[in-house]
Amino acid sequence: MGEKRAALLASELGIRSVGDLLHHYPYRYIDRTKIYRIGELSEDNASSFVQLRGRIVGKAFLGEGRKQRLTATLADSTGQLELVWFQQTKWVDKQLELGREYLVLGKPSFFGGKANIVHPEIETVEKFLSRGNLGMQGVYGTTERLTSAGLASKGIYALVCTLWERIKENITETLPDYLVGRLDLLSRREALQNIHFPTSPQMLRRAIYRLKFEELLGVQLGILSVKAGRTSLRNGFLFPRVGELFHDFYENHLPFKLTGAQKRVVKEIRSDCTSGHQMNRLLQGDVGSGKTLVALMSMLLASDNGFQSCMMAPTEILARQHFASISKMLSGTSCQGRVAVLTGSTKTRERREILERTASGEILILIGTHALIEDRVKFQNLGLVVIDEQHRFGVEQRAKLWTKNSQPPHILVMTATPIPRTLAMTLYGDLDVSVIDEMPAGRKPIKTYHLKEALRLKLNGFLKSEIAKGRQVYVVYPLIKESEAMDYQNLYDGFDNIIKAFPLPDYRVGVLHGKMPPDEKAESMRLFSEGVNHILVATSVIEVGVDVPNATVMVIESAERFGLSQLHQLRGRVGRGGNQSFCVLMSGDKLSREAEARLEAMVETTDGFKLSELDLKLRGAGDVNGTRQSGEAIDLRIASLSSDGQILEQARLIASTILEEDNSLSQPKNRLLAGLKERYKPKNTIDYGMIS
Repeated sequence: MGEKRAALLASELGIRSVGDLLHHYPYRYIDRTKIYRIGELSEDNASSFVQLRGRIVGKAFLGEGRKQRLTATLADSTGQLELVWFQQTKWVDKQLELGREYLVLGKPSFFGGKANIVHPEIETVEKFLSRGNLGMQGVYGTTERLTSAGLASKGIYALVCTLWERIKENITETLPDYLVGRLDLLSRREALQNIHFPTSPQMLRRAIYRLKFEELLGVQLGILSVKAGRTSLRNGFLFPRVGELFHDFYENHLPFKLTGAQKRVVKEIRSDCTSGHQMNRLLQGDVGSGKTLVALMSMLLASDNGFQSCMMAPTEILARQHFASISKMLSGTSCQGRVAVLTGSTKTRERREILERTASGEILILIGTHALIEDRVKFQNLGLVVIDEQHRFGVEQRAKLWTKNSQPPHILVMTATPIPRTLAMTLYGDLDVSVIDEMPAGRKPIKTYHLKEALRLKLNGFLKSEIAKGRQVYVVYPLIKESEAMDYQNLYDGFDNIIKAFPLPDYRVGVLHGKMPPDEKAESMRLFSEGVNHILVATSVIEVGVDVPNATVMVIESAERFGLSQLHQLRGRVGRGGNQSFCVLMSGDKLSREAEARLEAMVETTDGFKLSELDLKLRGAGDVNGTRQSGEAIDLRIASLSSDGQILEQARLIASTILEEDNSLSQPKNRLLAGLKERYKPKNTIDYGMIS
C-alpha cells in the first residue's frame, strides 16, 4: 500500500507490519449466507446489517454542489429499495450498471413506510461468488481518519484478504504438538484463517479459544518463570527472631485489636522472611483495612533482626500521613525518634541529618516518596522495602530500591485498590498475594447516595446538620489532564459557591489541589486535620493518604467523570472513626449507561473487590487500577481479563506444570514455548533474584 495510508494505519491503529495486520482481529461478524428479499424487510430489520440480491433498475444524481447525492433503485421479485450515497458519488456511479445483478449489504432505514440503505457495500454477484468465502464476514475496528482514506472496515477486510493469500503457506506453529493434541486445539494456521474468514460459528469459537489460550499461556509462562527463577535462589535475608520491639508493640501499643485477616498476613510475611528466599509479596486490602499496621509490624520484625526498613509512597501527602501515623503508633516504644520522612521538599539541613542517621543505622524506618531512590540515600543494612500503591511507580523506580543493599531486600508491595483475581494473576503474577478481607471492629458501613443538581439545597442542609454535630466534610472535584484548566475553574467556582452557602463566621472552608506549593498544601491539610476548617474543597489529590477520623461526609462532584476504583478510593477517606459516615455522588442529569451503572454499583455495595470486578468489565484491563501507567499494561490482542478467567486459570495451571518439569524451557519438546514466553514477556515484572 502507499506510504500515506501506511503511515495512517500506523498512527491510528498501531499497525506497522504484516504481523500487526494479521493480529488486527474482527470485533464482530456479518452472516453472508443469508440473503433477504426486499419484501421481507420491516422496521424490525432497522439498524442491523442485511444482505440483498437484486438488479439496478434506475439511478440518478439529486441536489447540487456539496449536497449532491447519488440514488439507485434495487429491485427483486418482491419489491424495490432505494440506495443512497453522499460521498464518492462519481466513483460509485461508474461501478453501477443498469440491469446488472448485485449483492448489497447495509443497514435499512424506513421513512413513510419505504426502505432505503445509505452507503451500502455493493459488488456484482459474479465477484461475490468468485471469492469462495460465503460464510461470515469480519467487521474490523477503524477510525474516522482511516474511513476517509478508504480504510473503513471493508477496506481493512480487503487488505486482510490480500495478505492472507500471500502468507497463508508461511504460518508457523507456536505451540508444541503435545499441547495442541492434548487440548484438541486448532493449528495456528487454522485459527488465524477462521478468525478472519470463519467457515462456521463452531470453527470461529475454536479459533477464538486457540488464540486466547496461546496469548494467556505466553503471558503466564513469562510471569511464572520469573517467579520460579527467584524462588530457586536462597538469597533472602533471614528474620528468625521475634524480639523486644515486636513484642512490646504487640502487647502494649496496638491501636486496635488485630483482625483475623491481619494476623494471617503477618504470619505469611514472617514465613517468607524465615524461608531463606527473598520475599516478594503483594498485600491487598480495602481502604481502612489496616495495611499500614501490618507493614509496621513487618518493619519491626526487620528491626529485631538488625535490619532497616524503608517505605515508599507515591505522594508527599501520603508519605507524611504514613510518617505521622507510624510515629504515633511507636510513641513510647524504644523505636520512638528512630523513624524519619524524606520527600522532595525536605529542607537541606534536615535532609543532611536524615541521610547521615540513615547511613549510620540510627534510623530504623525511613518513609518517603521517590526521593528514597536517589543515589545519596544510603542504608547501613536495608532488609525490607515496603511500597504503597505500587502501580503508581515505574519498574525502573522500584528496581532502584532493591540495589540499596549487597543482596536484594524483602519486598512488600501494598495497594488499597482491590485487584480482580484475573488481573492480579496477570499483572502481579510473579508475586505472592495476601489479602486483608476484614475491617477493624467498630467500623460502620458508609451510606452512599446518588443525587442530581435539583437536590443541591437539600444536600447543603444535610451538610450543615453534620457540621452542627461537630463533623467535617470533603467536597471533591474531578481533575482530568486533558481539560485541566477548565477543571481548576470548576474547583474554584465550586469553592466560591460553597463559601456563599457556608459563610463565615459560622463555617470555615479550605482548599487543596496538586498545583499548590507544598507548604500551602501541608497547611491546608493541617487546618482540616486539626478540625479548624469544617469543609475541605479538593481535587482527587486526597484519593490516598488523608486520614481524618472526624470527617464523615464525602461529596464527589461530577461523579460520573470518575472510574469506579477512584470513586471507591475517595469514599474510603471517610468512615475512619466510629461515627456513621456518608458518601454523596453528585452528577449531571444526562448520564451514559456505563456511568449510571458505576454510580448504581457504588450505592449498592461497599465491597471493593465486587466493585473492582465490575470496573474491569466496564472499562477493561487497560485503565482499571492505573495499569496503563509506566508502560506496564499487558498487551492482549484478543484475550480479555474481564471475561476469560477460566482460560487464564487453565493457562496458568498448564504453564506452572510445564515449568516445574522444565524451568528453562530448554527441552526439545518445549522449544516453541520458549519463543512464546519471550513474545509475551510482561513489562511490569522485575527479575528480583538476579539483582545484586
